[in-house]
Amino acid sequence: MTYRAPMAEQMFVLETTGEIDRLAELPGFEHVDAGIAAAVLDETRKLAEDELYAVSRIGDQQGSTWTDGEVRLPDGFAVAYAKWIEGGWNGIEAPEAWGGQNLPLTLSAIIQEQMFAANVALSQIMSLTAGAVRAIAAHGSEELKATYLPNMVSGEWSGTMNLTEPGAGSDVGALRTIAQVTDDGSYRIRGAKIYITFGEHDATKNIVHLVLARIVGASEGTRGISLFLVPKFLPDADGRPGKRNDVRCTGIEHKLGMRGSATASLSYGDDDECVGYLVGEPQGGIRAMFTMMNHARIGVGIQGVGIADVAYQKAARYAQERVQSAPLEGERTPVRIIDHPDVRRNLMTMRALVEGARALAVYNSLQIDRGHAATGDEARAASARAELLTPCTKALCTDISLEVSSLAIQVFGGIGFIEETGIAQHYRDARILPIYEGTNGIQALDLVRRKLRLENGETWRALLDEIDTDAAGWRTVPALAAGAAVLVEASATLRAITNRLLDLGITDAASGATPYLRMFSLVTCGWLMGRQAAAAVDRLAAADGDPDFLSAKIATAAFFQQQVLTEVFALQHRVAAGAEPLFAIPDSQFPA
Repeated sequence: MTYRAPMAEQMFVLETTGEIDRLAELPGFEHVDAGIAAAVLDETRKLAEDELYAVSRIGDQQGSTWTDGEVRLPDGFAVAYAKWIEGGWNGIEAPEAWGGQNLPLTLSAIIQEQMFAANVALSQIMSLTAGAVRAIAAHGSEELKATYLPNMVSGEWSGTMNLTEPGAGSDVGALRTIAQVTDDGSYRIRGAKIYITFGEHDATKNIVHLVLARIVGASEGTRGISLFLVPKFLPDADGRPGKRNDVRCTGIEHKLGMRGSATASLSYGDDDECVGYLVGEPQGGIRAMFTMMNHARIGVGIQGVGIADVAYQKAARYAQERVQSAPLEGERTPVRIIDHPDVRRNLMTMRALVEGARALAVYNSLQIDRGHAATGDEARAASARAELLTPCTKALCTDISLEVSSLAIQVFGGIGFIEETGIAQHYRDARILPIYEGTNGIQALDLVRRKLRLENGETWRALLDEIDTDAAGWRTVPALAAGAAVLVEASATLRAITNRLLDLGITDAASGATPYLRMFSLVTCGWLMGRQAAAAVDRLAAADGDPDFLSAKIATAAFFQQQVLTEVFALQHRVAAGAEPLFAIPDSQFPA
């Protein structure tokens, strides 16, 4: 089975949720409109379908291999990557000054979805490099920018993010990697990092590591952390890779999924000669790294959308081909399994979750673009809304990637559990997504403890006010009325539980944070699906577009609102319960 980018759906989302034509009115994005977006997506679609997808299964079967500090990627990975960068697609969002295309994140989100759906393992190298470019461009010295950005934007050099250390896990403040300043202003780095995606590989001429470390004498905890650029090869006088730096790959992990991407353990400064360069201010590492991290969290959410979409596509095609069992009514002749109610329910659930998650990721990206390109109150409000929604995008989209890929296996039945069909790969690939770039539990805490308090709570209230206004209007439209009624009730439930949550103590609020994030995300998706359905109603009335596609869009939105969104009413009780049910059993009653 193949992957086919859902171009009609992707363009519809860009035009409605992504407001691509209005985005083109903002400074810096004048060169982007719906026509340009369609042309760009058609080109990236071809590369994703023909080159990236072609080696995805090979990557899963072979995996990356490590020998004496060197890593070899699966067959075809380096070639597929080279074809991607030949087209200039590695610098999609990067500034034109460094060779990029300066496309908005809103459009880039869809491009990323295509490449992640086609080959999520290989595409890690593109997304990590893009994040490293953002951090260096925002915080690096002019010398670092001139030396590293052109090669990273082109894709000739790749980038990594080095946070995790043995024994520290998500507790970044517990890191032990140290940095000692030298007479020439550079630093000597010493320490170890683990779980570094594409920390070593054979696809690029150089690898640029962004490494969190503590300058000798700096304070403990996260406040004392700085960010350093540590290249695999030190550039020579002409800017080409020269002397090998004192950083070594000590091994790669054997993983459940994403086997094609090398997850490396790196050792810095074994010979006390690891050269690093400060990025940003001393002890400003967390701030600088979060320039990369916040985009990375949305990027991980988009990975979830991509995996979910390709799993849904394969399940839908299989259900239309597989003939098994007679229908419950009528002739006793076996029919395609897509005609059985439970299989149909699975497919509609998958479709609704994918479309809702895609809308959330694109809308979140739009707010980031507006925050950067607009001015005054518009920019401030958009940036705040983007901050509010980022943990939702990361958590919901990665959670649904597991749900949808699991349902895909269910649709395939017993044969889906057999590796030869390939459908299980998507579930295995997806399993890491709720864990990395901050576990989804951390995202929930971020939403509850920080993001709800943005602008003294005005950010979340303004969002719910907008949802209520739109939903009230849709109740007068026959095709939208039933779903809108559920959205009105769900929004009121969310508003009430939010006010209650904000009055709870820290532990009680934290105990309900994960189901609360799910509530918040589902209501937001229900609203965005409603906006798409409203646009589809208008286009149908104007005879503008494919009527079958538009009718399906309306039906899918209604399914989301009436079937998926109703989960909110059960989740509120889990949020309100607080910590008591979680700590009712003493530690001694758990297996030891």
